[in-house]
Amino acid sequence: MSGSNSGSGELSPREHVEKIRRDRFFIGRKEKNPLAEDMHQAVNYLSEELYSKDVHFLMELIQNAEDNEYPSGVAPSLEFVLTSEDITATGATSTLLIFNNEKGFSPANIESICRVGKSTKKGQRCRGYIGEKGIGFKSVFLVSSQPHIFSNGYQIKFNEEPSSGSGIGYIVPEWVDKIQTLFDLKHIYGSNNTLPTTIIVLPLKDPKIGTVRKELSEIHPEILLFLSKIRKLSVREIRHNASQKSALTEVSILSETDYKTRKDLDAESYTIHLDLEESGNQEQCTYFMWKQKFPIKPKCRVKKREEMEQWTIVLAFPLGQRLGGAHAPGIYAFLPTEMVTNFPFIIQADFLLASSRETILHDNPWNKGILDCVPSAFVNALSALVKSTSDASALSVPLKFKFLPIQASPLQLLESVRLSIKDKVLEEYIIPCESYTQKRMFCKPGDVGRLNSSFSGILFEAQRSGLDLQKISSHGPYVLSSCFETGEFDNILAFLGIRYMNWKWYARCLEESDLVMKATEEVYMKLLCFLADNWQRLNISMQHIPILKYENLDGERAASSISRAADGSLRLCIVSCEDHISWLINSNHELGSISGRLFMPLDTQKCLKAFPKRAKVMNWLQNCGRIEVLTVYNYGCEISRALQNRRLAIVFAHFLYHSQEKGYLDDQSIRHLCALMPIIDNHGSLITKRTKVLVPARCSKWFSLMGSNPWRSENYIELSGDYGQSSSFAGNHTPENKILAFIQTQIGAADVPYIYPPNANCQVFHSPLTQENALLLLQWIRNMMSGGAALPSCFLNCVKNGSWIKTSVGYNSPKESFFCTEECTSLLQIGYGMVS
Repeated sequence: MSGSNSGSGELSPREHVEKIRRDRFFIGRKEKNPLAEDMHQAVNYLSEELYSKDVHFLMELIQNAEDNEYPSGVAPSLEFVLTSEDITATGATSTLLIFNNEKGFSPANIESICRVGKSTKKGQRCRGYIGEKGIGFKSVFLVSSQPHIFSNGYQIKFNEEPSSGSGIGYIVPEWVDKIQTLFDLKHIYGSNNTLPTTIIVLPLKDPKIGTVRKELSEIHPEILLFLSKIRKLSVREIRHNASQKSALTEVSILSETDYKTRKDLDAESYTIHLDLEESGNQEQCTYFMWKQKFPIKPKCRVKKREEMEQWTIVLAFPLGQRLGGAHAPGIYAFLPTEMVTNFPFIIQADFLLASSRETILHDNPWNKGILDCVPSAFVNALSALVKSTSDASALSVPLKFKFLPIQASPLQLLESVRLSIKDKVLEEYIIPCESYTQKRMFCKPGDVGRLNSSFSGILFEAQRSGLDLQKISSHGPYVLSSCFETGEFDNILAFLGIRYMNWKWYARCLEESDLVMKATEEVYMKLLCFLADNWQRLNISMQHIPILKYENLDGERAASSISRAADGSLRLCIVSCEDHISWLINSNHELGSISGRLFMPLDTQKCLKAFPKRAKVMNWLQNCGRIEVLTVYNYGCEISRALQNRRLAIVFAHFLYHSQEKGYLDDQSIRHLCALMPIIDNHGSLITKRTKVLVPARCSKWFSLMGSNPWRSENYIELSGDYGQSSSFAGNHTPENKILAFIQTQIGAADVPYIYPPNANCQVFHSPLTQENALLLLQWIRNMMSGGAALPSCFLNCVKNGSWIKTSVGYNSPKESFFCTEECTSLLQIGYGMVS
């Protein structure tokens, strides 16, 4: 406390007290005080007021301490100490001490405290004084009958009982001579510490000890948030019982940082770090503070605040676990009321209070005017919090929306405030959205939609891999920031009316973005899994969107819709064995025009095989996209059935040859496919039905023997000479005659002397044969006979009766020729020719 010396001149503190006793209360004077009756009535009124109102004396003392003046360079503090010592020797079983490091009582303060209804703070509310009830210090009489004050050299006490010299109680000061009291105070405060300037000693009334202890325990740690001066408040109980430890509760402001002004809003913000130490445990919480001024509406003016021109509203947002628990007071009028609002933030303003300080006056126009300004202050504060660049991490931003009052308030007066806050937030560009750039974007809640969490993850990974997603919201609502995905924000988003995107949005997103074609394969797999999981909902809108990747016959990537794949317009395939994927894709570049099939790209298929949810995706691809799973053998079967092109028939033979060489087809599969394979004959015709296959004439022995294929009508097919040429297939070189040798092996393409002839005439044997051909024919016959096969009768007759063998008398048929030794040659004079 401080003030002018108000008539005390250069008197010492004791002389000043004696002067008050003598001049005001006529103590020690013979004449009677003419105002004694008025004073007596005033004191009686004070007594009635104290006991008729539910006054919280601690709040009054804290309020006084806040209104005090403090030396520069001192951190204002207020300390309460409860002890069982009878420091004042008044017979008290417990004493409450209040230590305050203010400047100290001035003579004017002493003058004021010795009066009823006179205050040094009247008319000075604009200067920050928060006292209002006119009770102040005198509230201590609720718990103490003889309060003592030690300050700035003053050592005085008051007594609620009338003094013998004046007949008046409560306001008559008495000087305290006991030096022992000061010694005890220093001992209790700490012998190594200098005593604060002002000490109030309250020997407690026995019935009030429990009340005092309860009030001390209920001092809320957040009380410092809205006090502009006091930086530390502590409560200590000294227990002299050896089995009980002394208890200490101390709350202090560690720091006040991040001060910013908003001149356009007549507002300022700052951060307060509160520290609470209680029973050896330490807690801390940071509070974002928003202070904004509003002009007072004429209809809201009241006499008690007639000097005020502005309302100052302060909102406190705990950025962690609130000190004091969730059911802490929600409304402060510099000091806490007992109003629990259910709001996750604290409202502070210069409310008009009920006499108990427990609640604000509900029907008061002043208070209603303040509450009408709270929604605007809240929206401005929340916007500043959310858009702050100092702590804009993905984790902290959504947590700030927990300050929205989504729960109904038990106080009807505040329910309209809550709904007004909601209405204002709905009109604010405040919801963080995905811009898919480095730039932050905020939109109105009504323009925002939630994404399925799986799809949101897909977009996040796609962007991280470098995919440009800037246009993703051009076709509908803006995408809510992915940091809201966890379920803990569902009730907040519901409060703001932010719903999930409709399923058509996803179709438009895929249609108008490069997500399918340019995302990584890992992202693409997750996209397919998302489609599989939600296909029943997406089916209608997604049917015609290109979402299935494939490689066309030129090796370029493209995408097909589900509808085209399902109706057979495009027959898409996947290779069953990972090692065969590349081979079949490359083969299909040359044979795809026959197969009518297209394969998903190599890296897509490989990624699918490694994908943890492969079975789900495969099931969807096969059931909804009619995608086939092919082996090399299956593919070969499909090609062989569809071959109708001369060039491609030879290409297919190369496919089979290399498939065998690479180990992709076993011997049984090769034999079967070769049996199904159409072949090209020497006339360039595609032959699907054949009995025997002859090697090409140019590299055969049968051609020199017979000149041409005499059994074509019997489906004995001469292979095209193209099978013997060197070539390349799917990047693999085929040396000359390799395919021919392969076909000879696999389909029995034969040459004399290994052909088994049909049972048909062969006119070639009716003409002479050269020696080499004759020997070849004989070898042919021998091979057939040695194999145990019966010679076809027509073939045998042609050989027997044909004039093809050279004899001594010309060319004859074998049946008219014989072998003979030289000795018998001269003896035999017959018409048959002797074989040369």
